[in-house]
Amino acid sequence: MATRVSLTSPAGIVRYLPGSRLKILLSAYACRPGNGSEPGVGWHVAQQIAKYHDVWVLTQLRHRATIEQHCRLFPIRGLRFVYYELPPWIRWWRRGPRGVQFHYYLWQIGAYSLAHDLHRQISFDLVQHVTIAKYWTPSLLALLPVPFVWGPVGGGESAPKAFWETFSIRGKGYEVLRDFARWIGEHDPFVQMTARRSALALAKTAETAQRLRVLGAKAVREFPGEALSTMEITSIERNVPPDSNQVRFICIGKLLHWKGFHLGLRAFARTRLRDAEYWIVGDGPERHGLQALARSLGIDHSTRFWGWLPREEAFRRLMECHVLVHPSLHDSGSWVCAEAMAAGRPVICLDLGGPAAQVTEETGFKVRAHDPHQAVHDLSRAMIQLASDPTLRLTMGEAARQRSLAVFCWDRKGALLDEMYRHLIRTVSPIK
Repeated sequence: MATRVSLTSPAGIVRYLPGSRLKILLSAYACRPGNGSEPGVGWHVAQQIAKYHDVWVLTQLRHRATIEQHCRLFPIRGLRFVYYELPPWIRWWRRGPRGVQFHYYLWQIGAYSLAHDLHRQISFDLVQHVTIAKYWTPSLLALLPVPFVWGPVGGGESAPKAFWETFSIRGKGYEVLRDFARWIGEHDPFVQMTARRSALALAKTAETAQRLRVLGAKAVREFPGEALSTMEITSIERNVPPDSNQVRFICIGKLLHWKGFHLGLRAFARTRLRDAEYWIVGDGPERHGLQALARSLGIDHSTRFWGWLPREEAFRRLMECHVLVHPSLHDSGSWVCAEAMAAGRPVICLDLGGPAAQVTEETGFKVRAHDPHQAVHDLSRAMIQLASDPTLRLTMGEAARQRSLAVFCWDRKGALLDEMYRHLIRTVSPIK
């Protein structure tokens, strides 16, 4: 298979410190500075690891220009990038979500060949796979004869079957296909190999951790993947809640059936709060249905659909509100929950997946998800309680802010990863 490879060292010459800095190969198919979601995770993990160790990041060639521009402005000691891309006649598969999955699978095959040759030159001490962060997709770098860290990965979360009745036909079809894709992935011998050969598997949620154990991972640790930089947290902290008698609730995200926006609207309608508004920021296939639902519930006068907004503008809308409502049914984690907590906003979520691991009783409300009627009722009660008690909002907001510093800070995650690496090197023998 033809390849295009480029090896760069934008940070200059690396001086090795014997006994302290490990040589680590990081697989990050998605890795781009200044981005959120998976590209942001790939970038931040690489940046944090380089504080402690010498890191080679294997990523796509299409990220090169952005990465090198950033590294010229902000050089990072000990961080190198290796770029790999499939030949042009295969790249057209990357179009659309399903195309990306197929492209990633083929990319893994070629990337392993490059990583194998690179290991012969450098002799890595440890390999970690970061993105794509789905437990049902393999990482062939697990075949290298050094300790392998898989993750953090997610995707083991499922919408409770009782909630499927609230989905459109399109939504139900999506859930069926998602379950089938996971089943195929779990029976993929390369995925099973990735799990068995991992010295440590990092799971974003308890649900994913359980699936990793079933796949054969011997050592599994829960490790949420969402975080903010110390600078971001510090700047966000200055945004105090608006001083207003009118309480504003806000939902932010792509308008998909499994994000639970319809549950939030129904819950807000049940509150019958006169001095309250419900804002929705985002766009997607469910938008027209949600707008029709708001009209049918008689709350269209107090509900505002902002549509898609750039990240900075969406954050400004968040700062104009008092409470984040995030009733997602199978998120592995939530950037918006982390940002809202850093900003001192209480969060109302369902007791499912990543958001349930992010939110505590001190920082918001985690509502049981037994069935839609019960969930809507309890979401409504949480809204009423926060709307009627400004002191509670402030107390929970301050607890959320403190938790973001302790748990959702990239500096903290980098230190934890360093501790894990050193423990693995002391205790785990490479798999031959």
